[in-house]
Amino acid sequence: MKIIKTLLVFVCFTLSISYGQKFPSDEENIPFLMTFGPKAETSWGDDDFSQTFFFSVPGDHKDPIYIRIFDADVGGENDEQNGEFDTRMSYSVYGGDNCYSEPDAQKTNPVGNYKSGNLLVTKYLAQNPKYDNDWFTLGPFNPMEGEHHEYFGNIIKLIIEGIQGDDGNMYRFFLSSSATENIPVEGGNAFAYEYAFRMHDDPNEVSHIYPYIDERTESVLQSNFDWDNDGFIRIVSVARRGQMTKVSNEDDWVEAELKVLDPEKNTSYDIQIHKQKSPPIKNNNVVIYVQNQYRENLKFVSIPIGGVPKYKPSIGVK
Repeated sequence: MKIIKTLLVFVCFTLSISYGQKFPSDEENIPFLMTFGPKAETSWGDDDFSQTFFFSVPGDHKDPIYIRIFDADVGGENDEQNGEFDTRMSYSVYGGDNCYSEPDAQKTNPVGNYKSGNLLVTKYLAQNPKYDNDWFTLGPFNPMEGEHHEYFGNIIKLIIEGIQGDDGNMYRFFLSSSATENIPVEGGNAFAYEYAFRMHDDPNEVSHIYPYIDERTESVLQSNFDWDNDGFIRIVSVARRGQMTKVSNEDDWVEAELKVLDPEKNTSYDIQIHKQKSPPIKNNNVVIYVQNQYRENLKFVSIPIGGVPKYKPSIGVK
């Protein structure tokens, strides 16, 4: 039974095809991912000025792949300015053994051997009008240069870090089979263990994060940073209509534990992020991650494994 369930997760993971390539996805409704320069105050919403993402392609995919980054420079229309734009970002891609399986690579802080694997390329960008509100492409990469995973195919890792300055870099990704267009890689997907991102300014917009709850997970610990007490977080599942949970204040962490119900195992949670309507808070940057009872970080997959969870009263706890 365990093997069947694991294979089912793999099938659901790879069925995203054209939908799991945009990161964050339309389903997540997150405006931008975010990384600040290392001289920024953490009260601007970034706790460690580094963020790690993983991209997977099926093991039999042999054609080149590309990671396309929207608004990769730091300056101009979308980025957050702190004085003069003086921030520089590094975009580093890793493959090879242990680029994913190294435990430090799956942590939420840039410590230890998180830059594990073989460095394939590093690019540095500061303010550059050529890439402002436009696409910058990393690659081509041979998928076979990634770390092979039994179920997820070949995985490559992308680390974004602020290496100079104090401005905020806002960006998005697309895993593409083309260097010049956003053309999905068949069977490809993307995931992370932590999101640092920009919230919507519009309080009517709801963002979502979809961690997968496997059969080992008995409880989850949701941690978030620098929420500025802006609204609330609600967790929806197949057995939960809407569980309210804590949000943090400025420049601090808060965590909340939630017991996993039996019907929720082998499904995804829908962690819904709702802004407060008044007083309005603009340009709010936040960080969030989720762990199980072993303090293992849970994946945020761009398209929820098994689909967006819908509450089913018939299986709720009596």
